[in-house]
Amino acid sequence: MPPTYFELSISTSKRNEFLDITHEVSRAVAESGVAEGLCVVHIPHTTAGVTINENADPDVVRDMEIHLSSMVPPRGDFRHSEGNSDSHIKSTLAGPSLTVIIHGGRLVLGTWQGIYFCEFDGPRRRRFMIKCMEG
Repeated sequence: MPPTYFELSISTSKRNEFLDITHEVSRAVAESGVAEGLCVVHIPHTTAGVTINENADPDVVRDMEIHLSSMVPPRGDFRHSEGNSDSHIKSTLAGPSLTVIIHGGRLVLGTWQGIYFCEFDGPRRRRFMIKCMEG
């Protein structure tokens, strides 16, 4: 029986960065053999997240990075002593996980959609989990 749980790692190179992981998630779905069901992508970090957004125009990622940093600047009235409170807030806005439908053995994403690992406290070596379920 093929695996339905995958744990992958990713290296980020900047403090705030969106990395397209659509290919890795699609590959996991293909390897799982799940034809109809759900795919859950989970980020087990408190200063990172995951989102779905446009992957055709890189300006969308640039705009997300700039405006998240504008909404939640690195310096502020924070009490958390590690100096990364903004990263915790940004990860809450992005969220730690998402679910995508699997149909015909493939992810159901819109024409311009991609799955992004969202780094808010890099650079770091990070992990993300993928679970494919029949249903």
